[in-house]
Amino acid sequence: MLKKIILAPYRGFCAGVDRAILVVEECLKKFGRVYVNHQIVHNTFVVSDLEKKGAVFIDDIESVPEHSILIYSAHGVSPQLKSKTKNLNLIPIDATCPLVTKVHIEAIDFYRRGYSIVFIGHRNHQEAIGTIGYSPMYLVEDKTDIENLKIDNDKIVYLTQTTLSIDDTKNVVASLKEKFPNIESPKKEDICYATQNRQDSVKELAKTCQLILVVGSKNSSNSKRLVETSKSYGVNSFLIDDKSQINFNWFQSVETIGITSGASVPEFLVQEVVNEICSHFGKIEIENVERANEGIEFILPKELIL
Repeated sequence: MLKKIILAPYRGFCAGVDRAILVVEECLKKFGRVYVNHQIVHNTFVVSDLEKKGAVFIDDIESVPEHSILIYSAHGVSPQLKSKTKNLNLIPIDATCPLVTKVHIEAIDFYRRGYSIVFIGHRNHQEAIGTIGYSPMYLVEDKTDIENLKIDNDKIVYLTQTTLSIDDTKNVVASLKEKFPNIESPKKEDICYATQNRQDSVKELAKTCQLILVVGSKNSSNSKRLVETSKSYGVNSFLIDDKSQINFNWFQSVETIGITSGASVPEFLVQEVVNEICSHFGKIEIENVERANEGIEFILPKELIL
């Protein structure tokens, strides 16, 4: 019988997601109808809520009327798409997470200095698609990709997708160092603080919980990684969008459950999951009701603070 719910202290919105959503909301107030290149963040509810407020999410910017506001999502876009935006007479507002922008700047800098660049990331993820446009680079996802790499350059560096944790990349980095002993890493790790904090929280939950629920959307890279992290520590885990996807058959022989959420998930969805579980089981001890303060804030684009 379930006795306790432990909420991960580090969960939900990160500073980059907070900023991206606020960019869309402020643009709607200031400009009226706005268009967003792909989903602003990878969460079904957030996108639906912004659509109700008037945001239009598109996959092809050629469908956007001239002189319209076009917002780049938190995942970032390539220089080629930025040029296309200009050619189509659209007005860009960049909601790219500053930590992603940092990787873009590094890619440009290393290439100018004569480095061959290896990018660790997921091929079809919007962040990877945008990043590989900033300079020639080799995209690798796993050891197999590395085995097929041929680089004839003494100067090699690797960069990483921000939504991957140190644990996610350590085996790939180890394989790269084995094949290319001279490979360098950026001066500061590209891993997002929020990604790492959320995965570390899941590791802590796994010490005392028999089940971990991760609130997040199926296309959210960091949410899926939280499920994988839980399972890698021997604890069963499920990814759910909201309370409607809870299956109480999962709770058999479970006394303590952990709950967390991806970096693009509104906190109220987590609280609804908690309330649904409490309604089913009755009075339950709840730990870490309040989220931990990560102490990170990013300023809005200049177009919105003038």
